[in-house]
Amino acid sequence: MINFNQPYIARNQVKYIKESLENYHISGDGPFTKKCNLHLEKYFGVKKALITTSCTHALEMSAILLDLKEGDEVIVPSFTFVSTPNAFILRGAKPVFIDIRPDTLNMNENKLEELITNNTKAIYVVHYAGVGCEMNRILEIAQRYGLDVVEDNAHGLFGKYNGKYLGTFGKFAAQSFHETKNISCGEGGALLINDSSFIERAEIIREKGTNRSRFFRGQVDKYSWVDIGSSFLPSDILAAILLSHLEESQVIQRKRKEIWDNYDFVLKGWAYDNKVLQPFIPDHCEQSYHMYYLLLPNLDTRQAFIRHLKDRGIYSVFHYVPLHASDMGKKYGYIEGNLPVTEDISNRLVRLPMYFDLSPTDLKEINQAVMSFEIV
Repeated sequence: MINFNQPYIARNQVKYIKESLENYHISGDGPFTKKCNLHLEKYFGVKKALITTSCTHALEMSAILLDLKEGDEVIVPSFTFVSTPNAFILRGAKPVFIDIRPDTLNMNENKLEELITNNTKAIYVVHYAGVGCEMNRILEIAQRYGLDVVEDNAHGLFGKYNGKYLGTFGKFAAQSFHETKNISCGEGGALLINDSSFIERAEIIREKGTNRSRFFRGQVDKYSWVDIGSSFLPSDILAAILLSHLEESQVIQRKRKEIWDNYDFVLKGWAYDNKVLQPFIPDHCEQSYHMYYLLLPNLDTRQAFIRHLKDRGIYSVFHYVPLHASDMGKKYGYIEGNLPVTEDISNRLVRLPMYFDLSPTDLKEINQAVMSFEIV
């Protein structure tokens, strides 16, 4: 079988795990955690990076830092993972779902203003497939209405919009280092902070609401409970794995680009002949090569296509089920038909296998299997 995803084993991964054990500091904020934070800060030029146990927890930290509460509204795409709205729903805020663009599959920035009310406090953008949202327009609207912007950049590490890294536009950005991501430690994430006034409170929230970080820097003679928070620190063993992957990021990205480009070139004729849409990358965006997807004509064809590949030993998957049409979405008053583009895309999208160790033989087999599928 050709898996949909397969974790990459970095060159120094086992070595660093062994070192972390020998350091006798395998809990959070150990030596490897600090190296990862510094690596992210230097590479992306952010004010502060704090690695976390997951992207979910980084998003939850952002909601606490923005003081989102009951009665607040947050605009967010329905075409995303549940972690994005859950982050602020846990604080009592209400999701206001926005439809997506049919080209990049990102939130449709032209529909933003009609959703803004006196209760709107923030916009959570999702850079789908690592292709940047239209941040110039989104930030202009946010500034005009006094709204905060948070980037769910789970797909977008190393992607750029107008030459600037994704994750550096909003007040905060959440990164994912889950097993399925380009850079991984199995389970992990990071909060990128682009406004230095939030750094100290972010450290407190991440340390269960204590000023423990200030204590270890010698700024206070003891630490105590000063704010709300939780345990968002990953084990230093996971940080050791993450550092080994971050150090090889250019190699990993280069290989993923080769795979993505191969799919896009080889399948172009078949896609055109069968009215299948390939990913759209605007000229002003540099994608992260996180995924390669196809948009089939309809749901039945998509399901038949997935079965066709599985019968040939290839695992492909669909993606997000619209959140507004879920049981939770309905609790907030949404019904199917509210967001037509989101619903249409969700029914038609299929993702092809995408991971570092996908061999040329595997790629050839996948492409041949795809092109042997006949669309009536």
